[in-house]
Amino acid sequence: MLQEISITNFAIIPELRLSFHEGMTALTGETGAGKSIIIDALGLLAGGRGSSDYIRQGADKCILEGLFEWPKQEGFEALMEELGIESDGSNLIVRRDMSLAGKNVCRVNGHIVTLANLRRVGSYLVDIQGQNEHQELLQPESHLVLLDRFGDSTFQQKKRAYQEAYQAYRELERKVRKIQQNEKNYVQRIDMLNFQQEEIAAAQLEVGEEEKLREERDKLSNYQKIVDGLATAYGALSEGEQSSLDGVGMAVSEIQSIAHLDSEYEAIFDNIQSAYYLLQDAVGDMSRQIDLLELDENRLEEVTQRMETIRQLKRKYGDSVEAILAYYEEITEELDSSDFTESQLDKMKNELTQKEEWAFQCAEELHQARKAIASDLEQSILRELKSLYMENTEFEVRFSTQANGRLDEQGFDIVEFYITTNPGEPLKPLVKVASGGELSRVLLALKTIFSSEQGVTSIIFDEVDTGVSGRVAQAIADKILKISKYSQVLCITHLPQVAAVADYQYYIVKKVVGGRTQTSVSELAAAERENEIARMLAGSEITPLTIEHAKELLRLAKK
Repeated sequence: MLQEISITNFAIIPELRLSFHEGMTALTGETGAGKSIIIDALGLLAGGRGSSDYIRQGADKCILEGLFEWPKQEGFEALMEELGIESDGSNLIVRRDMSLAGKNVCRVNGHIVTLANLRRVGSYLVDIQGQNEHQELLQPESHLVLLDRFGDSTFQQKKRAYQEAYQAYRELERKVRKIQQNEKNYVQRIDMLNFQQEEIAAAQLEVGEEEKLREERDKLSNYQKIVDGLATAYGALSEGEQSSLDGVGMAVSEIQSIAHLDSEYEAIFDNIQSAYYLLQDAVGDMSRQIDLLELDENRLEEVTQRMETIRQLKRKYGDSVEAILAYYEEITEELDSSDFTESQLDKMKNELTQKEEWAFQCAEELHQARKAIASDLEQSILRELKSLYMENTEFEVRFSTQANGRLDEQGFDIVEFYITTNPGEPLKPLVKVASGGELSRVLLALKTIFSSEQGVTSIIFDEVDTGVSGRVAQAIADKILKISKYSQVLCITHLPQVAAVADYQYYIVKKVVGGRTQTSVSELAAAERENEIARMLAGSEITPLTIEHAKELLRLAKK
């Protein structure tokens, strides 16, 4: 329920704060006084499309703020949780700022939200029915939506079951189509990955292998240099009548004989003796290396080819053996997770056929449920229209099937409302035959039927009673009052019968203050209501008789 609205610098309203009540509130005033401006403000708070044209001349921005009771409809708590909006569960504050610079800031309980999310929140708060809100009735594609709203919880479950089946079918269909459309590219990629996987696997790479091969290649390719170096060094140390090693051994013996005479001699002895032993070890190592050396030209070729294989793989798959092996793991995982093979595609096609059949079966069940709902809706609307003095009306919900029997989110049904208001005349599409007044009454009949089910906190009627008068006007007033038993109703009206049945009445007037036009609103007391309804009855000249007539309307309304 809307509790309060605050408007600043909006159109011809400099500043306005209004409090609202439960039940039905009528908003009346002269044509052009600005009644619809208030409805426009509510529409923007509910996520309607804004424009800088709404900003009052001379102002930089306009501010709209609404205080609502926390909605109790199913799904609202989940939406608030999704948007991260907290509350004590009692009030909801919606604010919208629009500036000349084009900045548009929307807040819900102080939390900034996008316009799209404000629209989602607003769908739980207000339902605005304008003079041209008949457009919903004038669009045949919306008739199916209206019909489904009439379904009970069992029907809604059936509809959700269909939509789940349809989504599963469509998802698999898109997947199969994508594979079929890109089958050539898909197959080529799989073939390429298989080739790469086999090529890397065949190489049997090992981490650190390249460094070992490089070392072995260097040794094999420098064989002669190594042989010459070892032989020369070995000869210098151990060959000849007086080899270097023998000379060092002689020095060891000589110094040993005097080492005990001085600590420094002893240190010299220790160093020469260590050098002697190291040189002995080195000569032995060189001798063994010389014995082991053997030129294996085949092995050099093998090492060279192996290194070339690794170089080619590095050029294709990575700058190191580690990178190549990591790429191998990556493509192996992709191949393992790939669901494309001829047999798998056939399996998917079979599964698609099954899902399609199940979706059509669910759609058929949904169709049969709709047929039953349509019969109930027809009877309900005829009852409501009868009380709106359209007792000779015939109303029918007609079904047809989509082209080629295809499915969409709603099933395969196409629904359109047919009507005739004249006995003996054939039923024709509602969009072609109903007058403005008749559309208003059909809309009211639907709202009366749905108001107790939809649970929207506030319903706003913006001159939906246009084009009617007399007893029809009174019947419309009674219908709007009936709707207000389930939801708060704000009703802009020019009909005294409608204003009279309202629980509260606000008077909207446009006047010039300080050379500027502005709109003001005031709640009318009992005596003021009599005068305003008398004005609505008589126009500019109010007589004692019209005052009495106004009092009579109010007395009848109370009954």
